[in-house]
Amino acid sequence: MSGLFITLEGGDGVGKSTQAQLLEDWLTDAGRAVLRTREPGGTELGEQIREIVLHHRGDIAPRAEALLYAADRAHHIATKVRPALEAGTVVIQDRYLDSSVAYQGAGRVLSGDAIRDLSLWAVEGLLPDVTVLLDLDERQARERLDAAQKRFDRLEAEKAEFHARVRAAYLELAASDPRFIVVDAARDPQSIAAEIRARVEPLLR
Repeated sequence: MSGLFITLEGGDGVGKSTQAQLLEDWLTDAGRAVLRTREPGGTELGEQIREIVLHHRGDIAPRAEALLYAADRAHHIATKVRPALEAGTVVIQDRYLDSSVAYQGAGRVLSGDAIRDLSLWAVEGLLPDVTVLLDLDERQARERLDAAQKRFDRLEAEKAEFHARVRAAYLELAASDPRFIVVDAARDPQSIAAEIRARVEPLLR
């Protein structure tokens, strides 16, 4: 593949959307073709699945939730991301398979290895070139969400213990995989963006 696949990960409220926008602006200014997308979502089918997994009223069994995320991911990669990468596009994606390992594996207390294997099967083994983990204490992240006065989705509304497990799982993933860059998300957005650019720029050559 001739493109570059960049994913942004982290708990809710860490600033992924802000950093995705700043990264997109920088790459576009440099003359690169950029596709910015997200999971769940990113396609018409994906947006329907997103509505189910994040805003469905009532319970969803943890394994069913994991399978819905995998279905979204399989369609999204096959129909949108992989074609973009093959065309030489830089793909910036808000959440990917590491989110499922953290949220469904650790958060829902399922097997992280099983969740990862499911996602890898769904995407035919596609991994990002670099994954930016925006790390922030879950209590600070919740304060940000509260300040935004937004409607909480099913995962954002989970208790602090859930989000603590998610953060710990992310940090464990990052410690074992060199494609990760861990960034302190408590810093100002421009400082964070500069650190991300420093990691991405050598990959563009």
